[in-house]
Amino acid sequence: MPGMWWVVGAVVVVGLVATYLIWTAGRVERLQARAESAARALEAHLLRRAAAAAVLAEQRYGVELYGAARIALDAVPEEREAAENDLTRQLRSVQLDPADPACEAVIAASRRLALARQVHTDLVRDARAARGRPLVRLLRMGHRHPWPRYFDIDDPTLAAPADVTTG
Repeated sequence: MPGMWWVVGAVVVVGLVATYLIWTAGRVERLQARAESAARALEAHLLRRAAAAAVLAEQRYGVELYGAARIALDAVPEEREAAENDLTRQLRSVQLDPADPACEAVIAASRRLALARQVHTDLVRDARAARGRPLVRLLRMGHRHPWPRYFDIDDPTLAAPADVTTG
């Protein structure tokens, strides 16, 4: 019967290795799904900010801001980062009044966009780290999905001008 313990030990080891591999594959899939979901949320926030900027440009500011907003709204994925950076530069060049509802909408959309971008960046980093592990690459656990991509834009947070009172 001493040979039976080797069999039991081997079955336990195989069971533990299989459990670890299943857990790792599930983790890679979950991180990939979360990164894709964050990319969709980021895209929605980008569109909201560009739409709010277009409305603001139609009401108060010139064609440059409106043009940048329209380009950001119509940009294809390959040109999206450059268009969003241009829109951010245009928004920073105008004086935004937080008391104005249209300006407040753009400021709020920019804050939400900054948060969505941070969440997206964190999830992409985690997904890439999980997929970059040697065992995951060897067993091709994430091969069904493309590698998650970072969305690299300037910080879209807009600072409202400080309320200066003289007295």
